Amino acid sequence: MTTTTSAVELAKDLAQQFATRADEADRLGQLPAEDIQALKDSGYMGLNIPIEFGGFGLSMRDCLEAHLELSQGSTSTAIVAAMPMQIFGGARDDNPWTDEVYERLCRAVTQDKALVNFVASEPQMGSPSRGGLPATTAEPTSDGDGWVVNGHKTWTTGGRHLTHMLVRVRVGDDHGTVLVLQDMPGVEWVNTWSDALSLRASDSHDVYFKDVVVPADHLLARQAPGGPPPPPNGWFPMTISAVYLGAAIAARNAVIKFALERVPTALGKPIATLPKIQRQIGEIDIGLQAATCLLLDVASQWEGDDDHRRHIFPRIAAAKSMVTNVAGEATEKALQIAGGTSITKSLPLERFFRDVRAGSMQPPSGDTALEMVGRAAIEQVKSNLI
Repeated sequence: MTTTTSAVELAKDLAQQFATRADEADRLGQLPAEDIQALKDSGYMGLNIPIEFGGFGLSMRDCLEAHLELSQGSTSTAIVAAMPMQIFGGARDDNPWTDEVYERLCRAVTQDKALVNFVASEPQMGSPSRGGLPATTAEPTSDGDGWVVNGHKTWTTGGRHLTHMLVRVRVGDDHGTVLVLQDMPGVEWVNTWSDALSLRASDSHDVYFKDVVVPADHLLARQAPGGPPPPPNGWFPMTISAVYLGAAIAARNAVIKFALERVPTALGKPIATLPKIQRQIGEIDIGLQAATCLLLDVASQWEGDDDHRRHIFPRIAAAKSMVTNVAGEATEKALQIAGGTSITKSLPLERFFRDVRAGSMQPPSGDTALEMVGRAAIEQVKSNLI
């Protein structure tokens, strides 16, 4: 049985492995196959999959504690691992499929070592979080025994390492999700991500579906526009927050190690002995401690019914906003402490600095997150005045 402690220890072990390959992977802009194989072989992908389906059934808080450790090894690999974690966490709370489909996908991960991700964003539509029907289509085959998928998707984290792609499609005038397997004819990849600012080794490339024929039962979900919105999936913002916070913690550790080893000739002792450096590291650490406390506290409250989760979702937006801001500030301060050396490849600090910048682009972000938090605060006070 996997407990929180053993999950954290597993994550630490994996992070140590990933860290040995992270710099080279970033330089090449290529996700290491060894990282993905280690994730699959270790069972890490099943942390929040129910026990009855071969997983470990851990809570959101337990999973985030582990993912904070994993993310210190490689931010790129951690974001790849975060995607199935948020998918199966969200589905465990509110299953968007039939029970049979949910079990089938869970067992694909725990028994067949599948790597799963949603494939949703498009060049014109952008992120599906902003609404709108996708341009990618699923049309019935001529014999009615399947579906033909055509379209172009961007930001497909995991790339060719994905075995199961949950592709958001237009089915007539409806929204749909179609399961496309990596080895199906007509799946074509274009490398578009290797020189991105952040997460260069996440293989978040473009994928094209050109007359990809899938069986009828691979249409996993279909919903007409205008229906009731699904309950919010708190797993997505919380899991990606753990990725960026873990990277910032790794940057803190790296700059402390640098400060302990850096002995300028004129000083004759490590710069870690200087009060100025200690104050700067203290500023980094206070922010990281506060962000970690908020993230894990909110995660511990997520278990509950739909109404409860809707009620606390503004706290999730607050945690995600705070984490991404703190991660950005912490990695920037780490650069300042290390000075000119920090912008070279001799330290991993510039990689952590770049990687955490992606957090501000992922929902809920910016004004949307602040407005969500602000409305909740206003409603709380207003209800106390009535």
